[in-house]
Amino acid sequence: MGPGRRGATAEGACGESLTVTLALADGATSLGTVSYTLRLGTLETTTLLSESFDGLVAPALPAGLDPYAVPIAEARRNYGPLKAFSEKEVEKHYAGMNTIIRPGLIVGPLDVSDRFTYWPYRLDKGGEVLAPGDGKDPVQIIDVRDIAEWTIRMAENKTFGTFNATGPLKPYTMAEMLDGIQKAINSHATFTWVPADFLAEQKIRPWSNMPVWMPDRSDNGAWSRRKIDKALATGLTFRPLAVTAKDTLEWNKKRPEAELQALAEGRRAGISAAREAEVLKAWKEKQKPS
Repeated sequence: MGPGRRGATAEGACGESLTVTLALADGATSLGTVSYTLRLGTLETTTLLSESFDGLVAPALPAGLDPYAVPIAEARRNYGPLKAFSEKEVEKHYAGMNTIIRPGLIVGPLDVSDRFTYWPYRLDKGGEVLAPGDGKDPVQIIDVRDIAEWTIRMAENKTFGTFNATGPLKPYTMAEMLDGIQKAINSHATFTWVPADFLAEQKIRPWSNMPVWMPDRSDNGAWSRRKIDKALATGLTFRPLAVTAKDTLEWNKKRPEAELQALAEGRRAGISAAREAEVLKAWKEKQKPS
């Protein structure tokens, strides 16, 4: 919202609506009768400085960038800093009466981003599946219904503070997540694990082409090792991965044809069957004795 504007908006994820109140921007003249503010943001408001759960710091906006007049070309590039700035605005204008929630990757039915949906879809097709890394990289996800229910409880109870909100209790490994999905949907797919360096050579990108996954390296700063103790202490709970996987697959099968075609082609996330086959072939060729 621009300077001097205030109001409420509904932000949702995976089809679940969550009403959040936006903080007043600089230039607004009155707080009115607001007694409580809840902001639903993202874990990208923070950068991890180490490979542990700790060491969080908010990324700064580039010098000279007006957060209320960011050109479209700059918005994505400064996504994290802009989110961090909005948190500071909430804290500035609603000190002592705000709740800031930083979700991780929200997944489940109605998630058209395909950032998790790709895996139940792909495993349901069967055959040889390109799996990223060595299976040991940590991953964190949260079912949209879990975060929605918990957020509502937080608002109803007016539980103040800033909370990282992702799951599960302990990060899955990538292998644990894929194995869990496989078992949940009774898939007979097989996995071929391909190292991160080779995937990079093939221009297969983590997170987008290989959804959920991020190599657990120092330059990724414990991407999927976010500390969630505060959220757990306030009652955040998680339904089983099997439930999320089965419900997501069931929903996915009923999507419009255009969305299913986009998923098959890897337009939003994942990769097409043809591209997957190319990378698997290249990897096997590389393994052959010289």
